[in-house]
Amino acid sequence: MVEAISLGKQVTSGDGALTILHQISFAVASGETVAIVGSSGSGKSTLLGLLAGLDLATSGTVRLAGQDLAGLDEDGRAILRGQLLGFVFQSFQLLPALSALENVMLPMELAGYGEARNVAREMLVRVGLAERLAHYPKHLSGGEQQRVALARAFAPKPRLLLADEPTGNLDAATGAQIIELMFAMNAEQGTTLVLVTHDEVLARRCDRTLRLVDGRLAY
Repeated sequence: MVEAISLGKQVTSGDGALTILHQISFAVASGETVAIVGSSGSGKSTLLGLLAGLDLATSGTVRLAGQDLAGLDEDGRAILRGQLLGFVFQSFQLLPALSALENVMLPMELAGYGEARNVAREMLVRVGLAERLAHYPKHLSGGEQQRVALARAFAPKPRLLLADEPTGNLDAATGAQIIELMFAMNAEQGTTLVLVTHDEVLARRCDRTLRLVDGRLAY
């Protein structure tokens, strides 16, 4: 499902070129759950952005379901993301002007997904928000907002879910509930999961852990 081959990322700073990732290579099989762990600044979120095609590598290749991201333009990568990917972010990334139901519907509508409203309603019921369909993000707790984000991510039945510190803005008890829900929904749909986290306990829930140290894969 995911293949990174000799992936490198450099950015230009005031002192010259700064290398964030060095020659990263790994593969994630369909249906596998993989945690990417490492300290702050180790390159975890940068790597996730490259896997999603939200940013391009300086060197090397990313393939999603066999498709080389470097061979696609920005529009092509966006289309591929819409077809394959679901996202869960630390900061929820809900649109404040849309209700919970509308937030879940939006990516499906943009992708031309049929029955978006019914599917969105079913997913919000699945995550325990049957009474919150018309609520706006500002009227939802952090845990409720992340439940909306989970519903939005899983509603189109993505083949790959990318999660970036999904409990980072939640207290321990709420975060534990969100993780249980995410893994349950992932198992129900047979989704491939790549999860960025600094939480070693959470990482152990995955089939495999990839460890980044100063931009290098330490395994």
